[in-house]
Amino acid sequence: MSRSEPESLAVRKRRATNARIAASAARLAGLQGVGGTTVDQIAADAEVARATFFRYYDTKESAVAEGITGPWLTLVTEAIARQPGDLTAKNALVAAFGELAAEFPAHAGRIRELARLTRSSTTLAAWTAQAYQRYEHAIAELLTPRFAGLSAHDPRPRLLAALAMAAVRISLDDWIDHGGALPDLIRRALDAISVESR
Repeated sequence: MSRSEPESLAVRKRRATNARIAASAARLAGLQGVGGTTVDQIAADAEVARATFFRYYDTKESAVAEGITGPWLTLVTEAIARQPGDLTAKNALVAAFGELAAEFPAHAGRIRELARLTRSSTTLAAWTAQAYQRYEHAIAELLTPRFAGLSAHDPRPRLLAALAMAAVRISLDDWIDHGGALPDLIRRALDAISVESR
């Protein structure tokens, strides 16, 4: 299916169910901790059967990780896609995260809670790291057209996307441990990246 074609009703329903389960998982884990949250509780909160939960997720940790990372992936990729086509890949990233910085005050408490939650479980941290790879692939796909003269298997788009996500993770850790302004920390970390895109 091309991006211009509308999704079928069945696809939209599956996507909505997936998102609902993930949101319930993240919310309950935030309230009760990962260890105190069960698959049955997540399924009940999302208003699906236990069997339905397992059609979408193998474990509760994978659902929690998706609930933590999924909404932010949408925000990041939409912000990158909005950037003018004449911006280099790195400048488009910086501009996109600059846009998102304006929304930070409204989400600061949730971001801090989700970061704490991720740190609380080694299993969840591993699932979240896996989810971050989705960010990297999605960001790389959006950045690829902004690189001139790409050769086959050119690593630059994926490298820049991976560095961007590393910058976000490092900034988040610094913010949780030492405070400050997360948007400023992310901007400073992104400014330190050097990958030629033109």
